[in-house]
Amino acid sequence: MFETIIGIIIFALDVWAIASIINSGATGRSKVIWVIVVAVLPVAGLIAWWLMGPKANQQGRV
Repeated sequence: MFETIIGIIIFALDVWAIASIINSGATGRSKVIWVIVVAVLPVAGLIAWWLMGPKANQQGRV
């Protein structure tokens, strides 16, 4: 039961990370690379993206 909950949390965080990558200001090639990294290495990719990845566009902020 606990493993299932952890798996669902990691999946949800990966979906969120992929959505953030797609909405970032990065180039198309780097977006594809980051999406692949997060999809293939869910935990390590998520941590790497959080530390080094492209940040989402901050639309509406000055």
